[in-house]
Amino acid sequence: MPAYSTNMRFKFPLLAILLEIITIILFALFVEYEHEGHGHSDTKHGEHGNKTKNIADISLYPMFQDVHVMIFIGFGFLMTFLKRYGFSSVGINLLLAAFGLQWGLLMQGFWHGGGKIHVSILKMINADFSTATVLITFGAVLGKTSPVQLLILTILEITIFAANEHLVAEILGASDIGASMTIHAFGAYFGLAVARMLYRPGLKNGHENDGSVYHSDLFAMIGTIFLWMFWPSFNSAIADPGVPQFTAVVNTYLSLAACVLSAYALSSLVEHKGKLDMVHIQNATLAGGVAVGTCADMAIGPFGAMLIGFLAGIISTLGFKFLSPILASTLCIQDTCGVHNLHGMPGILGGLAGIVAVALGKKHGSAGMQAAALGCSLGFALVGGAITGLIIRLPIWGQPPDQNCFDDSIYWEVPEEEGENDGSLTHGEHFKNKAEA
Repeated sequence: MPAYSTNMRFKFPLLAILLEIITIILFALFVEYEHEGHGHSDTKHGEHGNKTKNIADISLYPMFQDVHVMIFIGFGFLMTFLKRYGFSSVGINLLLAAFGLQWGLLMQGFWHGGGKIHVSILKMINADFSTATVLITFGAVLGKTSPVQLLILTILEITIFAANEHLVAEILGASDIGASMTIHAFGAYFGLAVARMLYRPGLKNGHENDGSVYHSDLFAMIGTIFLWMFWPSFNSAIADPGVPQFTAVVNTYLSLAACVLSAYALSSLVEHKGKLDMVHIQNATLAGGVAVGTCADMAIGPFGAMLIGFLAGIISTLGFKFLSPILASTLCIQDTCGVHNLHGMPGILGGLAGIVAVALGKKHGSAGMQAAALGCSLGFALVGGAITGLIIRLPIWGQPPDQNCFDDSIYWEVPEEEGENDGSLTHGEHFKNKAEA
């Protein structure tokens, strides 16, 4: 195993400051307030340039806040299930999202327009969306990467994401209003490709910290609930105002509800003695929001949205139970959070649902272009993720050695747990011992 230098004293501060200085300079050169646009209009993500919205309109701000909550609280707390990695799950999530939204605003602005980038609420939402791809990928490599590696990953992934999103939305003219293909499938398979490049044979048989305790799973459920509640805003925020936006809210609302029932049912079916598995409940219950994204604003009917969510819950739960171990043992892909099951497969399901919906005339467009968009998103993700993984696996970036994976203390100052030195039980140990008794 290579020798890793995990001291971040100079590597991380220099990289973080350098990236922010470069970003500030680029903002000074290319970014203006919305009121400096003099009537400029924004093109909506996924609408092939034929719909516009006045950028001075503040009416999207509540939905922007909903998306913001999902990015910073939902994704952050969803990944706190690891028993000794809570600081990193929430803290690094904040770091990557804060830098990612700045870089995303620049990259999407460069691809979607010429000249100056005029900041609007819509562009801020799309910038948040670009960070979601990074946070999905973060889940695949959670516990096995350093902050330096993750900052480099953020730059590369958002740059590739913006190029793919431009191709899907503007060149192919595909509809993906809730971004099942361009965010969820892309982020998941990008992360899987990175994870494959960062494969650690030393973790093949597991790690003592790669697991949860009672209170860490409870914290992770906070993320699940926030994501579940606000997902209708995520899928509808950039839809056309009026009927399409209302349709996106209703479809997501119903898909999520149906998904919960199927996820709970399958979890009980496949687990020992019909018990529920918290891993399934934390993740598979959200798959309906992912899967209905592409056709969220299409008139697929309430039953259609529920059917998509129902299938997504089944696929996701079965993936966590049976497919994740196969990926680890056969393909050498160690997917910490199971992003393939929550974002990858449901994202593909959403892309396929969009192809069928467009073919049935539920929205103007070409089923062939929808299929091409799904293929492009997967291709960009796999190739881009593999290249990114090759870059960030170099030992100079300070990644943790195998024995220190999934442990906050290698990059954080961690306070001693209560009772660590006097032999008394922590709160989590108390519940664990009660359960064992």
